[in-house]
Order: sequence, then C-alpha cells, then structure tokens
Amino acid sequence: MDAVDATVERLRAQCLSRGVSGIRSLARFFRRLDQDGSRALDARELRWGLAELGMLLDEAEAEGVCKRWDRDGSGTLDLEEFLRALRPPMSQAREAVIAAAFAKLDRSGDGVVTVDDLRGVYSGRAHPKVQSGEWREDDVLRCFLDTFDSSEKDGQVTLAEFQDYYSGLSASVDTDEEFVAMMTRAWQL
Repeated sequence: MDAVDATVERLRAQCLSRGVSGIRSLARFFRRLDQDGSRALDARELRWGLAELGMLLDEAEAEGVCKRWDRDGSGTLDLEEFLRALRPPMSQAREAVIAAAFAKLDRSGDGVVTVDDLRGVYSGRAHPKVQSGEWREDDVLRCFLDTFDSSEKDGQVTLAEFQDYYSGLSASVDTDEEFVAMMTRAWQL
C-alpha cells in the first residue's frame, strides 16, 4: 500500500468513526470542505478539510491524493470523484450479485454490454417516447445503458463501470442481505 492509499484508508476510517458513512453525510462533508463554492475541491481545500479531521498532510501528499482521485483530469475533485474514493469496498456477496446481473445483460459474453446485448434482454417498445414516435426503441435502450456508463458515454458498459455504478448504491444499503435481495428482484436473477 502506497502513501496515497494509506491516506485514503485513514480518511475513510476517520469519516466512518464520525458517522460519515452514508452518501448524504459524505456529500455534506464535501460541501463543507468546498470553501470557494466551486463544487470541486482543490488540493488546498482537501488539505484544509483533512486537517480539520486531524489528518495533517503536506502539500505534496494532498496533491497526490487529488491526482489519484481525479478521474476526469480537471485537477480538482468533484463530488462523484470524492464519493467514489471514500466508499468502502464491497463484500464478495455484493460483487457476486452485481457480476450476475452484468452477465445477464452481456448476452454476447464479450465483457461489454451494448444496445445489441440489451435487445435480447429488454424491450423499450412500451416507453412513452417510443409510443409517441419521438424515440426509437434503440434510443430507449441507449438511454438505459448510459445510466451505467462512465462519464464518457460510448455506448459500451464494462463490468468495471457497472460495478462502479452499483458501488454508489451499495454504500446506501446497510446489509449484504438487503443489497442481494434488491439486486435479485431488480434484475430477476
């Protein structure tokens, strides 16, 4: 484990010890750290906020954490990047049910879900915009697929992107049993 990973683990533990475990609590914490109201944290704001929690980082460490968490290359951390970094890892039971749902969607078995895969599993014909003629069925399927796609909507969802989507949801479900039951019902597994 490198220094940045160790910092992340310390921050996660610190947040959890203060009851900052749910998404709402983490979002509130993020907004408090965002001193300039930009809806993004720079290394200075992150360093200030961590110091408030008793985690003293030098400037280079704070910049290292920001770089590690900054997925879009903006040089700052938006709320989604911040939440993604602080979410606790998922249990094997949660990862397994997510993988089962993904496998159901990935009809071709190539590790990527596309609109072609969805056509074999879901129908968009009953969608109101299809009924009105505004959209084609493929438009509905693409919109559905975009829900799970990363910030770069390329029409292909990998297992990693699917897991990333559900890791956010997982953080708001207390027990493995509840999460597995929810996924099983939602995906008819």
